Amino acid sequence: MSAAPLPSASRSVPGPPAAPEPGNWRQMARLVRLPNLLIMGLCLLLVRACLLLPGAGWQRVLTPSFGLLAGAALSIGAAGYIINDYYDVKIDAINRPNRLVVGRVVNRRHAMLAHLLLSGIGVAISGFLSPLLGMVNLGSALLLWGYSVRFKKVALVGNLSIATLTAALVLLPDLQARTGNTTVWGYALAAFLLTVVREILKDVEDMRGDAQHNCRTLPIVWGVARTKWAAGFFLACLVLLVMGASYNALVTRRFCLGAWLLVGVLGPLLALANHLRRADRKRNFSTLSLWCKWIMLAGILSMLVVAA
Repeated sequence: MSAAPLPSASRSVPGPPAAPEPGNWRQMARLVRLPNLLIMGLCLLLVRACLLLPGAGWQRVLTPSFGLLAGAALSIGAAGYIINDYYDVKIDAINRPNRLVVGRVVNRRHAMLAHLLLSGIGVAISGFLSPLLGMVNLGSALLLWGYSVRFKKVALVGNLSIATLTAALVLLPDLQARTGNTTVWGYALAAFLLTVVREILKDVEDMRGDAQHNCRTLPIVWGVARTKWAAGFFLACLVLLVMGASYNALVTRRFCLGAWLLVGVLGPLLALANHLRRADRKRNFSTLSLWCKWIMLAGILSMLVVAA
């Protein structure tokens, strides 16, 4: 997976705007990553409906307690995106100058207040549901804060932190039902591995801004070539996991699931690995990071055919 290093960039980059501009709903949706929140909500719903309660009616699936759990998880997720942007204003002014929201659209003080309110609401609701869920979501909120302040600047630590949070999201419905469903845990492991890969790719994509603000991410510490090997390791683990799940589905005559995993997940993963081997520019890693999101969505939708 050797490749030429990414080209260096000029350091004379203007800082973020000093005063916030009038906001709108599109920019607010960008702040909380509304598409990501919708995917998170879909994941929670499909885990409960397709993995934990296959064949059950919607009245049994969409209970008030599950609605509260989903609301709590999405509140903490939105709070995490806000606090991440709060601490990333200067870095994002270099990496994503056209997507700045905090400081340009939303006052920094208001952003911090929104983060605290959403985190508090999420932890309080989940704690009301059960002490276990309260502890998990409290840990998630603290980990998101720690990631934004410190962990994302440390090689691999930030990547593993976000991957752990993604896996925890998948597990929340099972932790609420307390079934110990092995299929749910398999999906959580797959989500963990794919998220690590995507976060590493994003670190390569964001090297320019990260390097100027003393971040010690994997590509800055190891270089791009060795970082690609690290991403390749986690990607190989995920490929083996999906291959095993596909084989098991075909052996047990769940042909729809086996075909979905082979065509919709395993095929794109192998294509991702091939393109990763040749990637050497920022736009290459941006594209691969987007591919990871689509593969994640395909994996989530595979839950629809688990019971078929």
